[in-house]
Amino acid sequence: MFVGDSLSLNQWQSLTCMLHTADPNAPFTQKRIGGLSIFNFPTYNASFQFSRNAFFVDIVGTKDGRILNLSSIESGKSWKGIDTLIFNSWHWWLHSGRKQPWDFILDEGKLYKDMDRLVAFEKALKTWGKWVDSNVNTKKTKVFFQGISPDHNNASDWGKPDEKGCTNQTRPIFGEDYPAGQHPAQVVLERVLLDMKQPVYLLNVTRLSQLRIDGHPSFYGIYPRVADCSHWCLAGVPDTWNELLYATLIQS
Repeated sequence: MFVGDSLSLNQWQSLTCMLHTADPNAPFTQKRIGGLSIFNFPTYNASFQFSRNAFFVDIVGTKDGRILNLSSIESGKSWKGIDTLIFNSWHWWLHSGRKQPWDFILDEGKLYKDMDRLVAFEKALKTWGKWVDSNVNTKKTKVFFQGISPDHNNASDWGKPDEKGCTNQTRPIFGEDYPAGQHPAQVVLERVLLDMKQPVYLLNVTRLSQLRIDGHPSFYGIYPRVADCSHWCLAGVPDTWNELLYATLIQS
């Protein structure tokens, strides 16, 4: 099960396509129930699921508005009993205005209109980490965290401030280093994972994805007037993520 936002969906779609390509004659079923998408291969008794959950922690509707509770994870009930869990979060933590799905943040009993989003992200990750430590038997369930997926909206990050993000980018950045350096959310994620008791494998795809300024749908996506520099083309970068996931599963 992939648990996360539309970047998790990106990887899940890539994986189901790769699996179908590996055995194109195998029957399969695909269905969606609310925020849960399920791809089944009956021949192999295998189910590949995607659970849309951008924050992990709960958003609760009240008479005062929608409250993002940094200390509560009720949705974790649906993660139990899964053989392999691949988590991902970050993309929605920076949204504001109409795209922001909450009105207030609840942290340690105090209500805030807003706070530093990196700080909120770290607090939510710590709540998630405590949930994993208390509820997951890693002898039966493998737990992964998909590293932070970078966007390429700001060409200043790779030293080209006059360019329009990922638009018209046709080549990756060559070399090993990304000019803007390490992604700040990745630093937070690694810090939280180090403090956890249970082993969580970091699928560290951030730097290799940072270099792929050419890998986005740009204005060829669903909404042609908007350059999508956050999600990834398929076939493309998420296929590499899944090759690494596959190699890790085989090694373990």
